[in-house]
Amino acid sequence: MASDILNTKIIEDIRNLLILSRQNLAQTVNSAMVQTYWNIGRIIVEDEQAGEQRAAYGKKQLEFISDKLTTEFGKGFDTRNLRNMRQFYTIYPNWNAVSTKLSWTHYRTLFRIEKDEVRQWYMQESIANNWSARALDRQISSLYYERLISSKEKIPVENEAKEKTKELQLTAKDVLRDPYIFDFLNLPSQSLLETDIEQALIDNLQKFLLELGRGFAFVSRQKRLSVEEQDFYIDLVFYNYKLKCFLLIDLKLGKLTHQDVGQMDTYVRIYDKFEKSEDDNPTIGLILCSEKSQAVAKYSVLNDSKQLFSSKYLPYLPSEEELKQELLRERSILLEDLK
Repeated sequence: MASDILNTKIIEDIRNLLILSRQNLAQTVNSAMVQTYWNIGRIIVEDEQAGEQRAAYGKKQLEFISDKLTTEFGKGFDTRNLRNMRQFYTIYPNWNAVSTKLSWTHYRTLFRIEKDEVRQWYMQESIANNWSARALDRQISSLYYERLISSKEKIPVENEAKEKTKELQLTAKDVLRDPYIFDFLNLPSQSLLETDIEQALIDNLQKFLLELGRGFAFVSRQKRLSVEEQDFYIDLVFYNYKLKCFLLIDLKLGKLTHQDVGQMDTYVRIYDKFEKSEDDNPTIGLILCSEKSQAVAKYSVLNDSKQLFSSKYLPYLPSEEELKQELLRERSILLEDLK
């Protein structure tokens, strides 16, 4: 018993360290990306201002720069994004006026605002209230600034904005983890079946709920869905009271495939139609696999779906070297996402 408590504490300490490291890494990568894009915009503007001929052929110049940068550094440098960088510097010619607390997505959203004072107001509000880029977009689209300055009763308008922000800030990505660590199962390294993992998780349900994170409650195992004389069976079903939605889990041995994603997509659609109530948010599908596939994650509906996710599970606590590799992998993914 004491050993279990000690192991749980060790796992929690390492998990907290990883979460903090990811947050610091994300902030560092974001700061570098924002500053880099500002400097790219500065170079483009200064080059265009160097002579009338370059200004006249500005479009061709951007296409030339885009081709060269894309060839060497990959996506993220198309002419549209280069125009955004140029606009970034034009709007904020003084670097001291730029805050690295905001992401590149925040700034692209702010570019839509024509009036400087309104843009500055939304910028400061985003920083002060820790708005996500989605929350900022929502507030601008709902004319929060205009409604606030034209209203005699400002508190109800502010409270409404806060509620909308809360709704947007917590998403499935905030709740689901990757990877999950199943060292408490003591799984054998060979001759393992998916049903063995499922049974082991049920036998250790309390520890599995702790590993899943906050707000989860167990609902069902091998949940049967009958549609048009065809039966489908979902390995595990949970409910998250923070997200107010069901979580469907499919356990897979080996590498993630497109078939796995298609199957989970079917489960989620059926569950949404026949099982969830009107008060529930859309169902989430999580494929737990022993090996992820970057290709499947990038070129399937997983890439942009708000309901389908995949995570890797580890049968043991990773070594120091594996933790370093995981952080390097996270850094590469963050860099790719920010392009």
